[in-house]
Amino acid sequence: MTASPFGPGGARLEPRAFSTLPGWAVDDHAAAFAAFRRSATHHVNAEPALRQGLAPDPALIAAFTAALAWAGTPKAFFETQFTPFAIRPETGAGFLTGYYEPELSGSLIPHPDYPVPVLARPSGLVTVPQGGTPPAPLDPSLQSYMATPQGPAAAPDRADIEDGAFGGQGLEIAWLRDRVDLFFMHVQGSARLKLPDGGTARLVYAGRNGHPYTSIGRVIVQEGHLPLEQATLAPLKDWLRRHPAEARRIMRLNRSYIFFSVDKTLAPEDGPIGAAGHPLIPLRSIAVDRTLWPYGMPFFITADGDLPSNRLWIAQDTGSAIVGPARADLFFGAGEVAGLQAGAVRHRAEMIVLLPRTL
Repeated sequence: MTASPFGPGGARLEPRAFSTLPGWAVDDHAAAFAAFRRSATHHVNAEPALRQGLAPDPALIAAFTAALAWAGTPKAFFETQFTPFAIRPETGAGFLTGYYEPELSGSLIPHPDYPVPVLARPSGLVTVPQGGTPPAPLDPSLQSYMATPQGPAAAPDRADIEDGAFGGQGLEIAWLRDRVDLFFMHVQGSARLKLPDGGTARLVYAGRNGHPYTSIGRVIVQEGHLPLEQATLAPLKDWLRRHPAEARRIMRLNRSYIFFSVDKTLAPEDGPIGAAGHPLIPLRSIAVDRTLWPYGMPFFITADGDLPSNRLWIAQDTGSAIVGPARADLFFGAGEVAGLQAGAVRHRAEMIVLLPRTL
């Protein structure tokens, strides 16, 4: 990653001035700075990422260090430490989606109202390091695999797992009311469970089976079940529940499967743990392509429509569907309202990366 005319993923980087960024002067720089300092603390303390990403440049590490000692205004910090560059992809434009932390009814023990299990990470699952490939003769596109006594093997896919591939191993850590809830918890990567006794539990990402992600919303539109303008979160869930046989077939087309753990350390006000390894901050944390951008990188995003745009976001997460230099997933927070907001986001946008000045 360099501050040359050409940036990650073949994108062109066009220098901009902070004064030309719409809304920059009135953004809540303190909120963005708090998110940036969270990344800075994590990196400076060399805490591990949940999903390994691109290593930060020494110049970004220097900016992290500066943030922890900064005594000036947050706005001055970003303006003195960084230079904005508009990201121009080789084709198309920047594109945004949204995600959130679902609040779901569920149980931590078997319960007749909650028949669908949530699985913990299985023993023997190996995550392929960032930039690496699994051992031959496995498909090089796999991002995880199983280490078995017979040698490395592809992990079971969604259909295999639903049919009991990990049965009898005691991996069940929670139970949900249906597979639609489970599927979208997989998509979001976390959940807050509302338990039958009135308590709550936090489920966080613990790994994936390594198979490719397939957007079932795209499949549902292509097959003519819903028009594109209705392929947002709430209509998709409603359609799947009204068509259980088709829903089962279509959900299994997404071979990717996510494993979870119960996190007892998160405070109620904390967001879920992002791929960078620390809690996310609503409306300031974004997921980016971890092969192109390091965690902690600041981005100023502008977009048309009813969005929390014209603001500074910090890269603190990633996702299988987040691919490309100008692709971002905006984190909206937890609960139904956040879900409705996140599920309605499919917007073109201008993404502006803030590169450290010392680059």
